[in-house]
Amino acid sequence: MAGTIHNHNHHILQLLLSCRKITAQVTNSTTSSIIAMASSSEQEFVAHYRTKLNRFPRSHQFWDARVASRVGEKLGLRLREIGVTGVQIDLREERSRPVQYRMMVSPLFYSMKRAGVEVSGVEKLGEVHSSV
Repeated sequence: MAGTIHNHNHHILQLLLSCRKITAQVTNSTTSSIIAMASSSEQEFVAHYRTKLNRFPRSHQFWDARVASRVGEKLGLRLREIGVTGVQIDLREERSRPVQYRMMVSPLFYSMKRAGVEVSGVEKLGEVHSSV
């Protein structure tokens, strides 16, 4: 890894997860500035959020794998618009997440790839899923 220089080594994908929303942001590791982000709190997801909020019995989880996939797609397209074709995940952070969150965010990574953005480190998460 030290011998190869790739576009994605300078861009870190961070996921901020709660029961209410999922936010994906990409920072430039050199400057620590956020260069792109997408979140389930955006206008597109308001109707979905209200449906979950008004359902009885009330759900405590307001986003799911489908929402994560769409957030990943939006982030991937935004990154491509600014010329970023690869990002790196923090493998230790992703492995430390509860299993249900790890399974729900994997569609986000695949949607980013379909949008043309390589997500380095995801291939090592597969090892974690196979042991669960």
